[in-house]
Amino acid sequence: MPTHFLFIIDILGTISFAVSGAFMAMDKKLDPFGVLVIAFVTAIGGGTLRDILIGNLPVSWLQNETATIVIFFSAVVTMFFGKYLKHLSTTLFLFDALGLGLFTIVGIKLGIRQDFSVGICITLGTITACFGGVVRDVLLNNIPLLFRKEIYAMACIIGGLIYFLLLKLTVVADLATILCILIIFVIRILAVRYKISLPQLYNTTSKE
Repeated sequence: MPTHFLFIIDILGTISFAVSGAFMAMDKKLDPFGVLVIAFVTAIGGGTLRDILIGNLPVSWLQNETATIVIFFSAVVTMFFGKYLKHLSTTLFLFDALGLGLFTIVGIKLGIRQDFSVGICITLGTITACFGGVVRDVLLNNIPLLFRKEIYAMACIIGGLIYFLLLKLTVVADLATILCILIIFVIRILAVRYKISLPQLYNTTSKE
């Protein structure tokens, strides 16, 4: 895949997660500085952990100021115009789902560059896509989506498996990339829309 195409995907993922983080911070009524912090950790949290794991130091956002600028302006634009959106939670959800797909493929591609196995590449993709959301939720005093019964990380894993299957079937890499992103996006939307979730291990019936 051309480097510029992966760069575009990385930027789009950064925008998506920065906006989703900003929306969630606004929903919690944080001040502007708080919104910026949450936008940053949402957008760079997963990539930071990924880079530390593979020894890509300094981590990518310290080597390239583009990500910092993109996050800052995404958060500022969200603060100014997000309040005019009637369905804040829906917008947050869509940006989060899109970022999930975009960052999964970024992590997978970096794993492929390092000649890691399929399983490790998918793991790196899942970490890249999910860990920023984990940090965001912890800072906002929410149980991270990753640890709930919702289909979240599983969407990344399924999308990653399909991506490698498509490559095995000699599908053009760019097309396989786009399909992987769309599959993760659609899985996440359908899972929430139709309340599809992992099996519940606990009895939620309250005891009087």
